[in-house]
Amino acid sequence: MTRTGAKIAGGLALIAAVAAVSGPAARAADLIEGVTTYTLEAPFEDVRFDLEGAIVNRGLVIDYTSHIGDMLARTAADVGASKDVFVNAQSMLFCSAVLSRKAMEADPANIAYCPYTVFVYETPDAPGTVTVGFRRLAETGSDASKAAIGEVNALLDEIVREAAGQ
Repeated sequence: MTRTGAKIAGGLALIAAVAAVSGPAARAADLIEGVTTYTLEAPFEDVRFDLEGAIVNRGLVIDYTSHIGDMLARTAADVGASKDVFVNAQSMLFCSAVLSRKAMEADPANIAYCPYTVFVYETPDAPGTVTVGFRRLAETGSDASKAAIGEVNALLDEIVREAAGQ
């Protein structure tokens, strides 16, 4: 093997090692306009735990966890449903006192955005594939309002990226 070939082989081995250590790769997608999602191959509970940690480790408090998948399964017979939508599905609601105050000082109507919601789910059609995401808030109003809402969107994206291993 030539010196150049050895360097290339060594570089490829390094890339493979980094990829193996860095965990599952997440793919970004906008499944619905205005909704940002990341999909990865991982156990649902691990991603859910990482999503919770990404929120709490920033000093934020989860006000409510909505067990959407459980609710749909529990009420399926009552509404005549014949399809399982999720294997697991939850959303978490929380706010940032700093960012919410900034947004509402810029425009009191921004109260409509609080609390923020992030979600995580796995479907029966793709077991082992977990999607994590958030609904992007509309950056409208004054320049100060747009900037404040932009900061909230950036925070939400950071949180779901962290949970997706990005």
